[in-house]
Amino acid sequence: MTIPELTEAMHAFVQAKGWYNPDSRRPQTPRNLAISLTLEAAEVLEHFQWNDDHTNPSALADELADVTLYLLQIASICQIDLEQAVLKKLERNYQRKWDGEVG
Repeated sequence: MTIPELTEAMHAFVQAKGWYNPDSRRPQTPRNLAISLTLEAAEVLEHFQWNDDHTNPSALADELADVTLYLLQIASICQIDLEQAVLKKLERNYQRKWDGEVG
């Protein structure tokens, strides 16, 4: 599945739940979504809180999926082509130096 297809599936789910409705108890604003993204990312971190091994791959996969869904939604609502943003960032990162790297 491509990023646009995943984004479309995410929007269909949010729409089906009524969360895009003006009177929704879960307003889908960039701010609210960014907060939710951060909370879900913290739930990913919980899987590694006391050790380096993830003992429940299924639960970790669920949290990674939540992070991905919020990321797709923020990008879409803010009209950011996530695929292009990632490619541009990778291109810039190839030019960066970390920790005294040479060359």
